[in-house]
Amino acid sequence: MKASAKEGRNGIPALLAFVCGGIAVQALPELPSPMLLAGLTVAALILYFFHRFLACALLLGFAWAAAFALVRLHDALPHALEGQDIIIEGAIASLPEPHERGVRFEFDVGRSVSPDGARVPGHLRLNWYDTGRTVRAGERWRLTVRLKRPHGMLNPGGMDYELWLFSRNIRALGYVRESTGNVLLKPANPWLPGAWRQQLSDRIHAALADSPFDGVIRALVMGAEDAITPAQWEVLRRTGTAHLIAISGSHISLIALLAYGIAAGAASLLQVMHWPPPAVAAVAAVAAASGYSALTGFAIPTQRALIMIAIAMGGIIAQRHLRPVHTLTWALAAVVLLDPLAVTSPGFWLSFLAVGFILYLLTGRLHRAGFVRGLAWTNWATSLGLAPVLLFFFGQISLISPLANLFAVPVLGLAITPLALFGALVLLVWPAAGIVLMGFTETLVAWTWKALEWLSALPWAQWQHAAPPLPMALLAAFGAAVLMIPRGIPGRWLGLFLLLPAATYAPGPPPEGSYRLTVLDVGQALASVVETHAHTLVFDTGARLSDSFDMGTAVLEPYLRSRGISAIDTLVVSHGDNDHIGGAATLLQRFPVAAALSSVPDKLSHPAAKSCRAGQSWEWDGARFEMLWPPTPEGAEGEGTADDDNDTSCVLKISATQGGALLTGDIERGAESGLVTRYAAALASTVLVAPHHGSKTSSTPEFLSEVRPSTVLVSAGYRNRWGFPSPQVMERYRRLGIRVFDTASGGALTVPPGADGTGPELIPYRLSHRRYWHDTAPRTESPAGAAPR
Repeated sequence: MKASAKEGRNGIPALLAFVCGGIAVQALPELPSPMLLAGLTVAALILYFFHRFLACALLLGFAWAAAFALVRLHDALPHALEGQDIIIEGAIASLPEPHERGVRFEFDVGRSVSPDGARVPGHLRLNWYDTGRTVRAGERWRLTVRLKRPHGMLNPGGMDYELWLFSRNIRALGYVRESTGNVLLKPANPWLPGAWRQQLSDRIHAALADSPFDGVIRALVMGAEDAITPAQWEVLRRTGTAHLIAISGSHISLIALLAYGIAAGAASLLQVMHWPPPAVAAVAAVAAASGYSALTGFAIPTQRALIMIAIAMGGIIAQRHLRPVHTLTWALAAVVLLDPLAVTSPGFWLSFLAVGFILYLLTGRLHRAGFVRGLAWTNWATSLGLAPVLLFFFGQISLISPLANLFAVPVLGLAITPLALFGALVLLVWPAAGIVLMGFTETLVAWTWKALEWLSALPWAQWQHAAPPLPMALLAAFGAAVLMIPRGIPGRWLGLFLLLPAATYAPGPPPEGSYRLTVLDVGQALASVVETHAHTLVFDTGARLSDSFDMGTAVLEPYLRSRGISAIDTLVVSHGDNDHIGGAATLLQRFPVAAALSSVPDKLSHPAAKSCRAGQSWEWDGARFEMLWPPTPEGAEGEGTADDDNDTSCVLKISATQGGALLTGDIERGAESGLVTRYAAALASTVLVAPHHGSKTSSTPEFLSEVRPSTVLVSAGYRNRWGFPSPQVMERYRRLGIRVFDTASGGALTVPPGADGTGPELIPYRLSHRRYWHDTAPRTESPAGAAPR
């Protein structure tokens, strides 16, 4: 009972237990039923009655986070409404983001007219393509839209887009259909935060329209990051200074500190007697931080900082001394209470751990360094403390972050940001003066950017490494803390040994004589990676969807980094269609590539790119690679080829102890006929990557009868407009007893190494790494009576 009483008096362990309960929910593949959650809540109350406060808090945190997620999941788009025309009315809920093909925005639905009366989710993400209309935040519109459920690409090392959408409560995606019924119902209310954001964004953009730093300054002022270019993001990532650009705790704290100082001075000067000046200043600080948070759209990092400031200022108003650790813990629990999904964000961990590590560095130290030396030491130590977290989430660490932040924090954070905020305020009341201030701000940003670009260009600026498993990352974080214990306490350098497992972690390569084939989830495109014991081949690279987004950056690079691959031995691009070659330029820029083969070598920016031709072969680590198609020009007569770029696709066969794999690009019936004529039974392979994404013009019965695959992998996009894979082809696979897996429903598909020759045991990534927010369970097509393996 004494221990229980102590738990009751000290609420910090209970708060941490509540947070741990919320974290546990985010690892679940499925959520508990409402009845089970009710039972857990009753159990928590019983535990509270018996003074088991930690167990009670843990169960309450779990039940609360699960209930929160269940409510959000309930607001889902019915499958029957996908692809249907729906008329909706509501308000534009975000700053519109222009892109090459139109504009993108979030939309709050007030009313909908759906075909069967079903309810449309309340928050959507919409695209309006090829329109000259201007839309503004806060406006109310009636729109005709087509929607689909949130469904994103899912790959090892890549971004979980469905989680990102779920955390923002975006429960359907879609686009605006051209219709005479698309009308503006009501202009934006000028008194609402959305209209303020739009007006301020427009004025800053007008003042800096010709500046390459327009997007950077708008991000500094109001968190609008859509105009920051990919090249600028790369500089920020390599220098570890992205936290200074995005609206974060430092911005909100700066606003609160300025408001506190001004209000405290004014209260003392005016001799306000009814309330203590510190309490007046604390109220002003919270009000200023809240107003600025509203201006930034209450982004998640802003919410965390606002809660922490409100708790700290609440202690001042209540005239109670709050220890920094208690303030941090209460803020942590408050964030999880308001939004349990916040724990899925890397920013959540980076922000709280950064503050916690700084408090740790400032506690129990006998010697206080001077300001400059102390700032430098704290900056370096914090970079070390956060390194395991950055490595776990992103697989990379900025080695020059301590140096870059040493000058960027005071320049960008303490000089340029206040100037930008003041200039933005002046723009609203005195545009001419505001333009001058914004011009001066832009000059300072340009000077600072030159230094950041120079640092970013250093070859050792960034260390990229395979992200370690969670236990190794936690061990490394503990090791960093051990290294930073106060001087005089023995055993500090033991922390280095705790860092070693994460720093030296490398995923195991396939054994000699076998291969690992991964068909990545790249939507309606194809990208695959073949690994042997010491070599890597990339076959096709997915699509390039815009100047700022391609599958080389979004999918292939993260996957290769997650596998610890830093160089590509051979790049094969089957043919020149965008959905196969679109990511090649990025890949060639980011990785050294020893050899490149393609049916269109002139389209690859590789000095030694060659044409792929039948007869080319090589052996890596006991696995044999043979190029089967296209034939040489002199040997193409009578092969059954067609005048079609698809039928000139490179076709590669891999042979090893686990069986063969046939990678076919976009070949259709003409090339398939030529392959059957030339190779016949020699085409036999255990795994077939479906020709042309499973189109009805491919996978002919004659071709399949020679290949005789036990498994077919289909790379196709979710609800793609061509309807791939074709139902006719799927039925053909079923009749032949072939297992079929597709990336649309399964995510990345990996054929693991197998030394026993019994065939690959394949588990789709969406199934093996399933979380409750993922749209649907993977669909695996199997022959009648056969269970998927």
